[in-house]
Amino acid sequence: MTDLRIAKNALLDGLLTSPPSKPLLKRRCLSDGCRMDEQRCPLPPPLKTEEDYIPYPSVHEVLGRTSPFPLILLPQFGGYWIEGTNHELKDPAEAEQPPCAASHVKLETNSTAKIYRKQFMGKEHFNYYTMDAALGHLVFSMKYDVIGDQEHLRLMLRTKLKTYHDVIPISCLTEFPNVVQMAKLVCEEVNVDRFYPVLYPKASQLIITFDEHVISNNFKFGVIYQKFGQTSEEELFGNMEESPSFVEFLELLGHRIELHDFRGFRGGLDVTHGQTGTESIYTSFHSKEIMFHVSTKLPYTEGDSQQLQRKRHIGNDIVAIMFQEENTPFVPDMIQSNFLHAYVVVQVENACTDNVTYKVSVTARDDVPFFGPALPDPAIFKKGPEFREFLFTKLINAEYACCKAEKFAKLEERTRSALLETLYEEVHINSQSMMGLGGDEDKLENGAAGGGGGFFESFKRVIRSRSQSMDAMGLSNKKSHTVSTSHSGSFTHNPAESPKNPGISLIIPGKSPTRKKSGPFSSRRSSAIGIENIQEVQERSREVSPSTMRTLEGTHFSQENKSDNSSNQSSPEFPAARNSLAMCCRAPSIPEAQDLSRSSSNASSFASVVEEHEAEEEYDTGLVGGDVRRDATQ
Repeated sequence: MTDLRIAKNALLDGLLTSPPSKPLLKRRCLSDGCRMDEQRCPLPPPLKTEEDYIPYPSVHEVLGRTSPFPLILLPQFGGYWIEGTNHELKDPAEAEQPPCAASHVKLETNSTAKIYRKQFMGKEHFNYYTMDAALGHLVFSMKYDVIGDQEHLRLMLRTKLKTYHDVIPISCLTEFPNVVQMAKLVCEEVNVDRFYPVLYPKASQLIITFDEHVISNNFKFGVIYQKFGQTSEEELFGNMEESPSFVEFLELLGHRIELHDFRGFRGGLDVTHGQTGTESIYTSFHSKEIMFHVSTKLPYTEGDSQQLQRKRHIGNDIVAIMFQEENTPFVPDMIQSNFLHAYVVVQVENACTDNVTYKVSVTARDDVPFFGPALPDPAIFKKGPEFREFLFTKLINAEYACCKAEKFAKLEERTRSALLETLYEEVHINSQSMMGLGGDEDKLENGAAGGGGGFFESFKRVIRSRSQSMDAMGLSNKKSHTVSTSHSGSFTHNPAESPKNPGISLIIPGKSPTRKKSGPFSSRRSSAIGIENIQEVQERSREVSPSTMRTLEGTHFSQENKSDNSSNQSSPEFPAARNSLAMCCRAPSIPEAQDLSRSSSNASSFASVVEEHEAEEEYDTGLVGGDVRRDATQ
């Protein structure tokens, strides 16, 4: 022990007296420096201000230079992109060539929106619905399909964000999947335990209406007249006279129509009192109606430098045409508008001659994706049907592309979510009614005590929330277009009526909701049970002793109390246990006879109302402009 202690002390004395070597200090410093460098993060660059950008030349600077001038100038601090900057013919022979091949002029459409009509409607298929905690309301369609000699599953899943569609060969699957597995084949994010079948016969019409709400057959575009040297919004909207070249261009666009009592698509213009002028330009293009808001034809207000009567319509359009009579550049930020996202600038040359040509440039905001057809190089067109076809295709595709911009995409997402919720509740309520589950329990779950309306109250709430979001976007002058609903078999409760006397609320497309009322023993009730059966039940009920009747009534009352605490009706769980218990406790009695009579009345009244509307016209399958486009303008 003594030797060990001496050796230990000697070792400690050596470490304390001998300084560490310089290489060790240097290595240690380098190691600490590396650790510090690893922990450091680069500072974010300072936020740029307008002073940090190199601004584009202003329109006044460009006009001070030698002509020719470009058709479009970018705003000084950007925010837009331009297509079609070359307007010089290098070879005279190029002027004889067509500006664009007909095969390249194609209208952009939402192909997914028409898949259900083409592939599912009128063919054997199955529809399901459920609620996902993350994805929200889901509506799923499945069809067994044979393509060639191979078996396939055609699947469509509708979520609040998008519609998924896929065709999957059955030979690629190890076993035939169930509905949940099918839904996960098209969207892996699906996380539900089960789907519920849609049993409503007219559900396909509701699904088509939802799918095709993004398809529009009506469009409206602004037309602004720019004279030489005009560089401000006040000057553009202050033009009152139309030059011969502008009149010639308007004749190319469409027909001059009188607005009073006009029966076509009016594009938000007044056709009754003449408050938006007396005439306008209207045309039809590939079964689509187009109304033009021409700046010179809208009312001119003396003393109003901003000409709000004109800007109220053109400023709420999404796409506008800027017609330039002479070579003066247009800058997109000349017009202050939250909705105008794209401009097609047209400049005329050799006006009112046999050799009229038009130079074309296109500009749109940065968040608007590119849209076709692409402009030729050089972007010069001869007056004629080819140029008209190209121009209209470009305008319609521009509006579809603008709806993908951030501002309109958020609005479309909210609209789609509200419409999908309405579709979900429609198919759920009607499927429950088809199975006879729309009786007392549904009324209690839908808030019969408070006089609430269940599905109808939620429907009104959806429409009210959509209207408030539109107002926040500056869309207070719009018309609300929602999914056209079908016959609803939901049973609502009216506090003014007897609890034993419910009616069936129906929503017919294009008509106001009506309420069919019937007495306790209406003549229509013979379809399900029959008057004779009702009388038989009443006679047998008289033989029951009063004590037995009191016991049964107490049992019936306890069952109704249990229904008060049941789950929400929107949850698609079937109250099987509650129904079986009620059936075991029930015996023939006068109150039960009334229950049976009421049930048969609901079924027969529903059938009779459906028959009355069997010859009605079909549902409108395309809501005007999708809610994004048309709501912004009506």
